[in-house]
Amino acid sequence: MNFQALIDAFSKVNYTHPDFIISACSIIFNPLFWNIVARNEYRNKTLTKIFKSPKKGCYFLAFVIFTLGIVRDLLFAKAIQSDSECKLFDTQKVKILGYISLGIGSVLVYSSMYVLGIIGTYLGDYFGILMEKRVTGFPFNVCDNPMYTGSTLNFLGTALLGKSCAGVVLTILVWIVYVIALKFEGPFTSMIYANKNKKTEAKKPAANKQKSKKNN
Repeated sequence: MNFQALIDAFSKVNYTHPDFIISACSIIFNPLFWNIVARNEYRNKTLTKIFKSPKKGCYFLAFVIFTLGIVRDLLFAKAIQSDSECKLFDTQKVKILGYISLGIGSVLVYSSMYVLGIIGTYLGDYFGILMEKRVTGFPFNVCDNPMYTGSTLNFLGTALLGKSCAGVVLTILVWIVYVIALKFEGPFTSMIYANKNKKTEAKKPAANKQKSKKNN
């Protein structure tokens, strides 16, 4: 592939097109939204209070995040349709690469959701609904963040099959946003489980005392 021609193709992307800008805003907004809402939930239990149940609150947030994801995907597709086709992507190799990206991405995303369930996938730990132990099986033994990796690959595959340079640029934005989100989500989630372990350890002496009293 002619790299100069590729550079020229990306330089022709209309970064001021409304569809491109709206898609980019949606990509940035979604992780920002769920991180703000989830942290507020952990500290203030807002959704738990509204729905009288942490599980119901989590299901509501899951619905909102899922809906926002659909809107984001539709806006991404519209941005691709508004972009002129890149002739350099009109090859069998690029087409195969696009399908491979979609295939791997879909496996990572859906297998993650299957293993974690709705509550595990949609920030249940911020609602105090914690898993007993960390998931280490597939796909988490392949990469640390299969949901985000898979989602990025899905965007890439869609962009390549759509022969869209704008789509590839937006995919790069998706990856950057996810990397930034993980800088906040990773330590915060670790803190949640660290606090859980501290509480568990603190309860052990009291439980042991009760056992000894019963034995006496």
